[in-house]
Amino acid sequence: MRSQSFLFLLFTLVVSNVECNSEGDDLFAWKVSLSDPNNVLQSWDPTLVNPCTWFHVTCNSQNSVTRVDLGNAVLSGTLVPQLGNLTNLQYLNVFLNNISGSIPRELGNLKKLVSLDLSQNQLTGYIPSTLGNLKYLRFLRLNSNKLTGKIPSEVIGLIYWGNLSIMNVSDNYLAGTVRTANTSMFSVTTIVQDPKA
Repeated sequence: MRSQSFLFLLFTLVVSNVECNSEGDDLFAWKVSLSDPNNVLQSWDPTLVNPCTWFHVTCNSQNSVTRVDLGNAVLSGTLVPQLGNLTNLQYLNVFLNNISGSIPRELGNLKKLVSLDLSQNQLTGYIPSTLGNLKYLRFLRLNSNKLTGKIPSEVIGLIYWGNLSIMNVSDNYLAGTVRTANTSMFSVTTIVQDPKA
């Protein structure tokens, strides 16, 4: 019985470390896609047990990534689909950089996300409808990019049925308007968009 308990404990530790290593692998895949002239990501070493000691990364007590803060870091490159694998991520702040390309639809897998700030970059393409899956999202800042198309109805649904407090999509090339605010008695959503949209 004692050996079975030991094996179970060992298995649990191995599975926990594999998960943390996979988060490190996912973040490192993003690092590889970025240009980092100021070496902000220098501490992002994939050979470490987990990314919890990396600068600009915060983890919970289970050593799972909950926060990535890379605002105003002079980064250029793209967002990678692997970011959608960080299932405990609550804050992804990458504002005021030179990030280009599209917003990966896989970000819609980040069900615990509270804040998504991709503002003041060079992002193009559509806002993915999968962002409508982010029911805990309170702050959505996509302003000052080059996004096109309409705001997906699934994302607008966060205004009515989610926890969204701020949605800033101004200074893009988006079409359409959101004419009404949140009608629930529990929260108010501030929507910032281009007046001519």
